[in-house]
Amino acid sequence: MKYYLIVGEASGDLHAAHLMTALKRHDPEAEFRFIGGDNMRTTGGTMLRHYKEIAYMGFIPVLMHLRTIFSSMALCKKDILAWQPDVVIPVDYAGFNLNICKWLRKIKAEKKPKVFYYIAPKIWAWKEYRIKKFKRDVDEMFCILPFEVDFFQGKHNYPVHYVGNPTADEVRKFKSKYTETKEEFCKKHQLVPQKPIVALLPGSRKQEIKDNLSTMLEVADILPGCQYVVAKAPSVEINDIDVPMVDNATYELLSHSDAALVTSGTATLETALFDVPQVVCYKTPVPKITRWAFDHIIQCKFISLVNLIADKEIVPELFADRFSAESISSCLVGILPGGKKRKQMLDEYKDVHARLGNESAPENAAKIMMALLK
Repeated sequence: MKYYLIVGEASGDLHAAHLMTALKRHDPEAEFRFIGGDNMRTTGGTMLRHYKEIAYMGFIPVLMHLRTIFSSMALCKKDILAWQPDVVIPVDYAGFNLNICKWLRKIKAEKKPKVFYYIAPKIWAWKEYRIKKFKRDVDEMFCILPFEVDFFQGKHNYPVHYVGNPTADEVRKFKSKYTETKEEFCKKHQLVPQKPIVALLPGSRKQEIKDNLSTMLEVADILPGCQYVVAKAPSVEINDIDVPMVDNATYELLSHSDAALVTSGTATLETALFDVPQVVCYKTPVPKITRWAFDHIIQCKFISLVNLIADKEIVPELFADRFSAESISSCLVGILPGGKKRKQMLDEYKDVHARLGNESAPENAAKIMMALLK
């Protein structure tokens, strides 16, 4: 069968690549075309465009790159019509992918593909009205967070498939194979094994990095007793920093880190799954208005996946008016080795592990997709 995947960021590229691998196990004749990244390209198939050409977030960055985004949408639609896949698989990234889903519903092609949405966008946090679009334009929804079942099926009467969490699955597989010692890792990256390592995970998009990394580096000046190491996502440029950086080796870094400063997103969950105490820090525009909106408009209590899955505050969330180098430093002190809040956070991580379970999300999703397509 022919599978067309659309990804808009680094984490989606990784999850989609593992789904492609699982689909090939069940369908030896599988063919792939995609907007994606390096992991998907390595897995096999034809890449139409790299996700970094459409990976913009925030009103101003999106506005500035509208021509590029619309060009990519038009190219994607033309390519789908020409290739005639059996199924289109959007992966998260709602802004771009919902436009494609709406267009797919309306096309009058000889062979109209199914739409299987893998990794539901976080409409439970905001833009809940988008549920109407999913009900109308998406044939099957595949969720990776346990509480999403209650949201989609319980609250909105929209049947979904919970397949397990791919991040948990990926971390488990990495841990089972990774053998590098801390001494070897430090030697490779010119670090000191005896000195605490604080991982800096500033995001995978240019705007996130621009907004967050400079403040993270200020923390390094306030608390100079640690080694601060930046985890650079694939296909992202980070220049002119005076701390060490690892390229496309976030899991390796987290394996040997004592604490982490993390932007909101998949990285917060990855950090918890590696049992690294963390501070979630995220800069937003107009902080006071953002805080008011979060308290009165946004439909969820937390911004980090760790806290959302646990349904309580395990990790501190310093965003909007709480985002500053001083407040981040204060929280970081408490979770470093010997810190007063370190053990409590590590103990509460166990609840997150338990709630996610041990299912293989790409394997489960591939099985269900194959059964539905046949």
